[in-house]
Amino acid sequence: MCGITGWIAFDHDLTHHQATVDAMTRSLAARGPDASGVWVTRHAALGHRRLAIIDLDGGAQPMTADTPHGPVALTYSGEVYNFVALRRQLRDRGHRFRTESDTEVVLRAYLEWGERLVDHLVGMYAFAIWDGRLDRLLMVRDRLGVKPLYYHPTADGVLFASEPKGILAHPSVEAGVDHDGLREIMLGVKTPGAAIWRGMRELHPGSLVIADRGGVRETTYWRLTARQHTDDLATTHTRTRELLSGSVREQLVADVPRCVLLSGGLDSSTIAGFAAHELGAHEQRVRTFSVDFPGHADHFTRDAHNVSPDAPYVRIVAEHLDADHTDLLLDAASLSEPGVRSAAVQARDLPIGRGDMDHSLIQLFGAVRDHSTVALSGEGADEMFGGYWWFHDPALRQSAGFPWLTAALGQTRQERTFLPPDLSTALDLPGYATERYRQAVAETPSLDGESGTQRRSRELLYLHLTRSLGGMLERKDRLSMAVGLEVRVPFCDHRIAEYAFNIPWSFHVTDNREKSVLRAAGRPVVPDAVLRRLKSPYPMTRDQRYVSALQEQVRQALTQPGHDVFALFDRAAATKAASADHAHHPNPHGHRAVLEKFLDLRTWLDLYRPRLML
Repeated sequence: MCGITGWIAFDHDLTHHQATVDAMTRSLAARGPDASGVWVTRHAALGHRRLAIIDLDGGAQPMTADTPHGPVALTYSGEVYNFVALRRQLRDRGHRFRTESDTEVVLRAYLEWGERLVDHLVGMYAFAIWDGRLDRLLMVRDRLGVKPLYYHPTADGVLFASEPKGILAHPSVEAGVDHDGLREIMLGVKTPGAAIWRGMRELHPGSLVIADRGGVRETTYWRLTARQHTDDLATTHTRTRELLSGSVREQLVADVPRCVLLSGGLDSSTIAGFAAHELGAHEQRVRTFSVDFPGHADHFTRDAHNVSPDAPYVRIVAEHLDADHTDLLLDAASLSEPGVRSAAVQARDLPIGRGDMDHSLIQLFGAVRDHSTVALSGEGADEMFGGYWWFHDPALRQSAGFPWLTAALGQTRQERTFLPPDLSTALDLPGYATERYRQAVAETPSLDGESGTQRRSRELLYLHLTRSLGGMLERKDRLSMAVGLEVRVPFCDHRIAEYAFNIPWSFHVTDNREKSVLRAAGRPVVPDAVLRRLKSPYPMTRDQRYVSALQEQVRQALTQPGHDVFALFDRAAATKAASADHAHHPNPHGHRAVLEKFLDLRTWLDLYRPRLML
């Protein structure tokens, strides 16, 4: 998987600045615990931290190729799943290979096709190539944005890294956050390209950047398009099954131990089922892991959207697949530990406020890493196949706003009542949300003659694939790479996205259930109980002691009235949340979210000491 970073400077001799590049590379050590490398020439310096997955001995980076007109150097993160076929194709074109790694395939593909190598790659990746023949840097991000890449233009070049912390490690970069950055932090929608930190950008999914003496230019090489779907229902089910099983097969390729993250829901169970089928052909059992909380099933209370605990279904799937299964039990004390919150915030570089959902995930990833280096996960299925409940709620389908935010707040207007009044006015989150929503809807591709229902369904899918999925993938990437675990996401294959985006909405709800197409595609490998199960969200602990611990931590923070957190969070709102009776609160989820946001903001401010441009 790895972490990459670099510095291009056309007015400096970077051979005198290796210590800076070393520091940038060192900041990404968690992403690559197996090896570190730096390559420096006069105007380009590339850094790399390696998590060895394929060709453990031969994939060291940065990787270079000497040409008669100058060196070409690559620093690369991710996996290209079709690298074996590409290697054969490139050998037929005269290329010779020193290693068995996919890294060298990417480097040779660039030498053969230049920036059009992007047309040949299938996988999740972010990489940068310095072409000494042209004095030019090329940066590329995969089509769905599974792997992250950030860049910061400078007066004479550009800085880049897998995570903002790699760029913030450069002495010329100030950790500043202005109103737009705060809007992104507070709203809960990941705007493509926004990086929170002033002066920094996140490379859009499906895009590339060229940096040379003429400046820094970003262009898009792939986007979702509207196409006529000509397959009938039965063929659609078969084709979806073929695409998904093929994606799982490709993503099981590794020279290290692999596993599947299993929740007992349709998405992860389908991945586990196809993985078990593929491994079984080689007389191997699938290894699975899940997370649970002590007494969770016993204390589970059903509501409109949390319909069943995961554990019983995890057991059903594990037994059905004869999986080598492990449950990780997390109690309230471990989930509320401030050190775990600090690790999650530092991993994400942001105060997201997901609380125990992030804390349980980073601890699960840490436990998995003791046994496996690669894990397969089910992110992306809900966004591609219309799985969330608000896809099917008539009022939310028609609401003029991001439906997941409206569902969470119970209203379209995006207020955050915990903001200090002056900051709330300055940020104008309702206006910001409205404008971001309008931009996203205006981008949505469509076909002439589509019905109103089909058009709106396409808009909702597009909103989720471009404004929601990015946050899910960022969470998965940062929390897994913080412990040196590579998590692969078979649903997030661009071929699946292209196909699913154009399936008629009527196919998705054929049996009056969410994700009808996916249920049919997974039927050969998923037990009936899971196929019938209603969707449940990612689990949260129901232990009252967890919320009590959060309230105590907020009360302790209130004893430090001079802390910068009170520039971002209204003191009265924090005081009220710290003393409220959670067990009888009219909006327990909202109350808990306020506590989590306050503690995340405070932790983030302590870790990064950003300059708040209020």
